Amino acid sequence: MFGRKARVQGQDRGQAQAQARVRGRAGSRAQVVRATRVDGPEGGAVVPGGPPNASRGPDAVVHGGPRRGSPARGDTRIRGRDLFEDRRFRLLFLARTISVLAAAFGPVALAFGVLDLPGASATTLTIVLTSQTVPQIALMLFGGVVADRVSRTRLMMTAELAAAAAFFALAAMFVTGRAPVPGIALLAAVTGIALALYYPALTGVVPDVVPDEHLQTANGILRLGVNSARLLGMAAAGGAVALVGSGWALAVNGAGFVVSAVLLAALRLPRGTSRGGTSMVSDLREGWREFSSRQWLWVIVLQFAFVIAAMQAAFGVLGPVVAKSDLGGAPAWSMILAGQGLGTLAGVFLAIRIRPRRPLMVATVMIFAVTLPITLLGIGAPVYVVALGAFVTGAAFDVFGVMWETTMQREIPREALSRVAAYDGLGSFMFGPLGLIAAAPLADAVGPRNALLLCAALIAVVTAGALAAPEVRNLRAPSGSRVTTEAPGTDPPDSGNPADPKPTTPDAAPAAAR
Repeated sequence: MFGRKARVQGQDRGQAQAQARVRGRAGSRAQVVRATRVDGPEGGAVVPGGPPNASRGPDAVVHGGPRRGSPARGDTRIRGRDLFEDRRFRLLFLARTISVLAAAFGPVALAFGVLDLPGASATTLTIVLTSQTVPQIALMLFGGVVADRVSRTRLMMTAELAAAAAFFALAAMFVTGRAPVPGIALLAAVTGIALALYYPALTGVVPDVVPDEHLQTANGILRLGVNSARLLGMAAAGGAVALVGSGWALAVNGAGFVVSAVLLAALRLPRGTSRGGTSMVSDLREGWREFSSRQWLWVIVLQFAFVIAAMQAAFGVLGPVVAKSDLGGAPAWSMILAGQGLGTLAGVFLAIRIRPRRPLMVATVMIFAVTLPITLLGIGAPVYVVALGAFVTGAAFDVFGVMWETTMQREIPREALSRVAAYDGLGSFMFGPLGLIAAAPLADAVGPRNALLLCAALIAVVTAGALAAPEVRNLRAPSGSRVTTEAPGTDPPDSGNPADPKPTTPDAAPAAAR
């Protein structure tokens, strides 16, 4: 909706209102005013022109510019540094980045700590990792329900502190040398439960902090911090374990989670919709209705159930086998993974810049690039060529990630977003363990290289199938999310219906209906 301050002399009020709708042709400057959920008291008033679940708070912009320290709400060409002027976004960015940096120490330190135990074997490590993974998957839906009921930032803070306590306890076990496997498995399960609570809440927090038209830029910047922290953490984790031991490296993990929790505590966001009169089962059913009623949503999740399974087989088992036998072993595989990691950084910059009219279609097409390094490994390409293909995969995967997160945050009602995110996570990763289990028998049956080619073919087939869904191809971005071509200070073209700034297609009907 476009807010205009008409100054028409010599006309009555009705004429002034009529002329205000066409003042853009007279060269006046209009400010796009978009209502968003912002910082404010619980149960705040609905902001005019916004979605029903947008509440008015101190940052709400109705007829004027944004408050000092916040980016302009109507500027679709926002730059990253403009977002950092908002204190809440700075806190969220720092909390997320520090959390990922700390978490990068955990897998390396825990794995080598377990394997260094007397009598430990690969089976021992499998028991510990399974103890972490099973509760994470099993409680994901529960985490989504809770995140839609309570303050998401408080839930994330609680999860961070619980995980920190578990990692401090693990650190104490390894430092003192008193580390029974059942105790390690129990603490690993606590970290899995914390993850199940954290991630559904995280998806819902971003649109609570950032207005809809800036979500893509915000998601890209958050991913830039995450990817950079993950690369730095992975590089430092091995050295830390070698230098000070697994126990102290796990303590670094716990300390990072505490810092993240402190930063999250400084965020003051409205709590989730109160659902005191409904049961958990009812909330899950409502979340399922939101999930299953959108073709584009469940089609992509189903696609990714197979994509993740194929990637787990290819990158978890088959790729290292081929790298060891044909490419020179661990150094070659490290080069390939480094190429993929650098690609994720490039992908974030690309995702921030582009604004396609059909973001979900573009994002889905990007998944074809995932087949590139897998195919190159399968045909015996040189390691530097495979690394280049992995770079392309990393870039494409992060473009998909930014556009997918942004689409979900724009199209799903805020009060159900965490539950839908939980269904997304559960569905996308449900076949991942099967990919790991099937990789070795498949390699024995047809050979590792042919197995890699089959994985690439599976990804290509399910991606083509996803593109066959009309909503995946036709779901359009809101008009305010595209990069404008008008010179600064001019009005955007009038759609003819100022009350409906978001053009929709029949396939986007579920989103338009909310």
